[in-house]
Amino acid sequence: MFTLFFVDDLPTSGSYEFSNEDANHAIRVLRMQVGTEFMLSDGNGSWAQVKATEVNKKSMRVEVIESGFQEPLATTITVVQALPKGDRAKEAIELLTEAGVDRIVPWASNRSIGKGSEKFAVTAREASKQSRRFRIPQVSDVATTAQICEAIKLSDLAIVFHESATQKLSDQVSSHNVQTLLIIIGPEGGITDEELAAFEAAGAKVALMGRPILRSAHAGIAAVSAVSALLKVW
Repeated sequence: MFTLFFVDDLPTSGSYEFSNEDANHAIRVLRMQVGTEFMLSDGNGSWAQVKATEVNKKSMRVEVIESGFQEPLATTITVVQALPKGDRAKEAIELLTEAGVDRIVPWASNRSIGKGSEKFAVTAREASKQSRRFRIPQVSDVATTAQICEAIKLSDLAIVFHESATQKLSDQVSSHNVQTLLIIIGPEGGITDEELAAFEAAGAKVALMGRPILRSAHAGIAAVSAVSALLKVW
């Protein structure tokens, strides 16, 4: 599999000067040489397979071999992630990106102990390169519980995972025709009764994610994996 980098002005044919920070990383860290083939993407689905024809100190000239566009999946996946503390927040963004979600919404829940960061978008971009995805997930500003309730109303299916749930996830997914999916992951201290009631009133289904209790930063990728399989996204 070819290494992936992102550029703002993606070439579709001919010769191209690759000269951003990713180019510097390719040259100084990865030691790419003339003849090396790799992928470029604009982060919105368009891609180009290129070959290095000239390598300089901070830039390289490449030739486009092939280009194309990756259509989005039929189901758009948004994950509401209650903010963990410190590096756990970064880990959550990385894992959700690798899981293939389209949008990540940091949530300031009552029991959240982490804070939002402008670096979340950078983390999603870097994780997209690592997982070789042509679409970088959108990371929104920190949302309130009221804003999450509005998002639930606009979704075809919204699922909030909670250890008090009496129904399994597989019992809460009854249709494969879901265009907009919303998954809500609570904080380490758990979702409060008031928050859970507000989500249910807005139309969210409450589901149990197995018997073990996962860390908040790890629960998202498990939830996305399970729901994606049930909806036949995967």
